[in-house]
Amino acid sequence: HMPVARVSNIASTIKELQKQGIWVYCADMDGQPWCSTDYSGGVALVVGSEGQGVSRIVREACDATVALPMLGQVNSLNASVAAGIILYEICRQRQQISAIAPKKKG
Repeated sequence: HMPVARVSNIASTIKELQKQGIWVYCADMDGQPWCSTDYSGGVALVVGSEGQGVSRIVREACDATVALPMLGQVNSLNASVAAGIILYEICRQRQQISAIAPKKKG
């Protein structure tokens, strides 16, 4: 389960999430590779609109930027596709962590 939120003021929401110890990532073409990022803690992902992406102000408010490197002549992906790829990696990493974590006796 992964909650999704739409907010009216993204900058203040980012600040509030950061106060709660949540690391806020921005999906953008200029960033660290999505698959080499550690998503093990509290994480929020900001995805911009198609065409314009995330604004500079929002990008600067985020803790880090993650990118999906493009091959060939394609220079960007549909926003929902990009979000899906990154969210898949977040879930994959969390499953690995839960698989190696000691089981609680109940």
